[in-house]
Parts: sequence; structure tokens; C-alpha cells
Amino acid sequence: MWAEDGGQYEYRVISIPREQGRSETRRMLTDEAEYGRWELARSVLYMGGARRVWLRRKIIRVRSTL
Repeated sequence: MWAEDGGQYEYRVISIPREQGRSETRRMLTDEAEYGRWELARSVLYMGGARRVWLRRKIIRVRSTL
């Protein structure tokens, strides 16, 4: 995934157990998006109900002005 985007994003993988409710999962992902500036890149639902989501956000590079 890193090479596909030219190295401009950082990724975070979150595993969600099947016991976690849909509303709790939605709240957690919404908080990550609002406060951490993450966006949903990929989501997989496995047999048995477990989920894995990939979040990504742009890497902001600060250049020196000196």
C-alpha cells in the first residue's frame, strides 16, 4: 500500500472483534476521523464476524523556512 500512494500516507490497521457492536465501532471510527484526521482506506469482514479496517492519513511535511 505504501508504494502505491507514493509514500504520501501513513496507515493504521485496527482489528475489531466480533463481540464489539456496530454502533460502538462506528463511534470509534468517527472519533479517529474527527480528532486524528484518519480516513477509511479499506475494510474487511471475516468469517465469524471479526473485522479489520485500514485507516490512512496524509503525511504533512514541514519545510524549514530558514
